[in-house]
Amino acid sequence: MSEAPFRPREKLIEYQKYFQGIHKHTYLKGPYDKITSVAIPAALAASSLFLIGRGIYNMSHGIGKKD
Repeated sequence: MSEAPFRPREKLIEYQKYFQGIHKHTYLKGPYDKITSVAIPAALAASSLFLIGRGIYNMSHGIGKKD
């Protein structure tokens, strides 16, 4: 016995034509791809740079030392 496919073949071909016709980068074709591939890494980079800068400032001024 063969299993039924998850989606009909016609629907897959329709999606394939749609995504191949878009003139964007491959990783930015979906509706939420800008959030996952641009916004989240930018937020992580900004927060890490802030924390590194704060740590350097604290070290240079001797703030937050434990005895």
